[in-house]
Amino acid sequence: MQFSFWERESYFSNIDVLIVGSGIVGLSAALHLKTVQPNLKVLVLERGLLPTGASSKNAGFACFGSPSELLDDLTHLSDEAVFSQVARRWKGLQRLRQNLGDAAIDFHRWGGYELFAPHQQELYAACMNRLPYLNRQLHAITGLPAIFQGADHKIPDFGFRHVRHLIVSTAEGQIDTGKMIVALTQKVQALGVLVLNGLEVQEIQEAPDGITAITEQGVPVQAKAALIATNGFARKLLPQLSIVPARAQVLITKPIQGLRLKGTFHYDKGYYYFRNIGNRVLFGGGRNLDFGTEQTTDFGLTEVIQHKLEELLQTVILPETPFEVEQRWSGIMGVGAEKTTLVQHTSPRVSCAIRLSGMGIAIGSLVGQEGAELVLQQV
Repeated sequence: MQFSFWERESYFSNIDVLIVGSGIVGLSAALHLKTVQPNLKVLVLERGLLPTGASSKNAGFACFGSPSELLDDLTHLSDEAVFSQVARRWKGLQRLRQNLGDAAIDFHRWGGYELFAPHQQELYAACMNRLPYLNRQLHAITGLPAIFQGADHKIPDFGFRHVRHLIVSTAEGQIDTGKMIVALTQKVQALGVLVLNGLEVQEIQEAPDGITAITEQGVPVQAKAALIATNGFARKLLPQLSIVPARAQVLITKPIQGLRLKGTFHYDKGYYYFRNIGNRVLFGGGRNLDFGTEQTTDFGLTEVIQHKLEELLQTVILPETPFEVEQRWSGIMGVGAEKTTLVQHTSPRVSCAIRLSGMGIAIGSLVGQEGAELVLQQV
């Protein structure tokens, strides 16, 4: 690929920071860098036409956390570790809202609900027993009282079938992730950040005074330092790190007249999740049906998961409402053995901000800022 003198000078010369990945983390890192040091030349490279991983392919939950999820985390981690992560979710969400404004991301705090089937009576009882404790911990983080509450009286309002209990989270919200990425891209570009799509970084070579990114398109990119923000795809560039991809499959219905759902919902310990988008239902999940197959960086759909999503729509979520599926897609998350982020130097000139464990909307802005702070130590 040949460039003119003008193109080479404008896009590829004197780069201070190269960011790989134009999702919420990469763009948030660029925003922070240009906010604290406006004179830095920051270039963001993205392998796809649009952000490739999950930032604009997810369900758009604020991801505050459901009661059963928190109780499960408490069986594996200390109380301090669990609620430290919740605090990061809350802080990250506030940072996103401050950076872009609620209108730009279509943020609504309509609440979130966890559904419990008849066979989950024991799990529901355990959650209700711990609600006072959970609410005290969450109040200390958010200042909001009684975030989790029993909400069985809402079951008829939503029209669910085979649902015995509901617990509402008054802190949960939802956003439009497409609008979020557009707003974030426009904001960083207005600050002078260069965002180039269709350049896939295959390798980063390091020298004492900087790095060279080798791209699939044959365009070498030199910079003083680099930040890897490719999450589920990060092991391609950083094979030594403990992160694996996790595919999430999603579908959305055509508009449904008189739709009764409003808010975000978790079902079967959070393995399934759904929400309204206007008068449509977005429904995703099902990785627990085949963890091995879904541990992939290949986008695609499987019959077993798509069939299960439609079955649950018909039997549990919209049992008396005709619907048609309009669109299906998948996104790639980055997960690990622990539900903690990896924000660290990986070499003298390279850092990473990855492994968001499906909580990108909630913590992505914060993780991006933390990654930017690491890079500032390297330029």
